Amino acid sequence: METHYPDMNIQFTLEQHKIDVQNIVLTQFSKVIPAHSHGNNCYEIHYIPSGYGKLDVDGIRYDIRPNTIFVTGPHIMHAQAPLSNNPMTEYCVYLKLHDTVTDSQAFPVLSAFCSAPFWFGQAAHGLSDIIPQFFWELEHRYIGYQSQAETLLSQMIVALARCYEQRRDLSKITLEQTADNKSILIEEYFLYEYQSLSLEALADRLSLSPRQTQRLLQKYYGKTFQQKKAEARMSAAALLLEDSRQSITSIADLLGYSSVEHFSSAFHKYFKTSPREYRKKILKP
Repeated sequence: METHYPDMNIQFTLEQHKIDVQNIVLTQFSKVIPAHSHGNNCYEIHYIPSGYGKLDVDGIRYDIRPNTIFVTGPHIMHAQAPLSNNPMTEYCVYLKLHDTVTDSQAFPVLSAFCSAPFWFGQAAHGLSDIIPQFFWELEHRYIGYQSQAETLLSQMIVALARCYEQRRDLSKITLEQTADNKSILIEEYFLYEYQSLSLEALADRLSLSPRQTQRLLQKYYGKTFQQKKAEARMSAAALLLEDSRQSITSIADLLGYSSVEHFSSAFHKYFKTSPREYRKKILKP
């Protein structure tokens, strides 16, 4: 199950700052989402009302359970994997601020919200009601739904800022990179289609030539297409190997490799160890 709302075109203002909603998704996870990050002034809100999974943020593992909420801000590398027998359902809202928030006194809510490049915790301050209500408005589209949606988005950010104020053990991670609206198309391609990645297909999606697409990847991520492809597949492979019920052959097939030997060779080149040895290491008691 996966529902996108690509035609919403929602833009709202909070504390005199314009905010675009660039992506809205309701999904039940059926596969691993490999490591990825977002551009400057971009924040992704994830709310899990049910199910279980794992979140990896810059090498740190978090256990996802019902009523978990986490926010991934600019340039935070994160990957997700569902628990196969009870996969998580996720509401996801991707926001982009037009400008960087610099004055904490004039803009206290947005300053608090933007102060956390990454935040993980349990939904509080009404978030477990606000977020489903936001998606309900988009699903039914009764009269005035867009105004209601914009109000609920503002409430969402206020509630998250209050959560942050309660827990100030936040990571301080800042990296200077550039990003624009094409970055969301690039990120989604590597996230959801890592089994069949091709430079030509990505270029076609971006309405660019393959050469222009390579330049764009270098600009956004400092990596070639092949490096991004390997990163996406190997991130997914590492998470899949944690599930002892999955054979290495089946993982190779899930990732789109033509043979288990081809997968093992690519894995060894990336991690300097074989899939079998990697699994032994992470699963040993």
